[in-house]
Amino acid sequence: MDARAKPESASEHSDLAREPILLKNAADGVVRLVLNRPAARNALSVALLGELQQALGDIAKDETAKVVVIAANGPVFCAGHDLREIRANPGRQYYERVFAQNAKLMLSIVRLPQPVIAQVHGVATAAGCQLVASCDLAVAAEGARFATPGVNIGLFCSTPMVALSRAVPRKQAMEMLLTGDPIGAQQARDWGLVNRVVPEDKLADEVAALAAQIAGKSPLVLKIGKEAFYRQVELGLAEAYDYASQVMTVNMLARDAEEGIDAFLQKRPPKWENR
Repeated sequence: MDARAKPESASEHSDLAREPILLKNAADGVVRLVLNRPAARNALSVALLGELQQALGDIAKDETAKVVVIAANGPVFCAGHDLREIRANPGRQYYERVFAQNAKLMLSIVRLPQPVIAQVHGVATAAGCQLVASCDLAVAAEGARFATPGVNIGLFCSTPMVALSRAVPRKQAMEMLLTGDPIGAQQARDWGLVNRVVPEDKLADEVAALAAQIAGKSPLVLKIGKEAFYRQVELGLAEAYDYASQVMTVNMLARDAEEGIDAFLQKRPPKWENR
């Protein structure tokens, strides 16, 4: 949520129109989605939200995709919603559409069968911080900063709050939301917003290694486990155990569970069949 993005001249706008705002590449089961609006600090415009939504929808149906990485080009990971675009379209209907679209995207990340890793450098603020909090895992460069600064401009980060309050303890979330102050990468790790902090020149390699490690697991088991994780955290303790026991039973009936256990007992690498 950053109003400091430079206004685009006509020529710049034309150049940007030819440049994809979301880059996608895939290799060895890992799909990389790269935010590509560096001049606008990778703000989440309506178009970029739509591109991300479409990409995730395609990935969900792609059996070759095992892990997703969300990264960004330019000096900033994501500055949140595109405030210039929002101010250019005042009105309840437009606001409802934008925030509903954003919420749908964040839910799609959580509900995606494949694990999603955020590769964070520079700044992740407001909806950009929400994007990080919505991903299953996050790896940050040492210089990365995170903030929910909406309170400073009269727009409380209410939708980022949903993901943030589920990623970090309540008092820490409230501190970020009420003050708008940024926190550094080490503090973000201490609070649970990110998993790892690495030197910026090692960031891509660290994420690639983590993604490759996860991609080596059974896709079916990753899907079962991710869905179960998010469902059980919303349940009471007894209900969570009942639900998790049912999931374990279903998982045990899967061919990959049989193969994995047999491979472990026979001291050999498993051969996953994704069934």
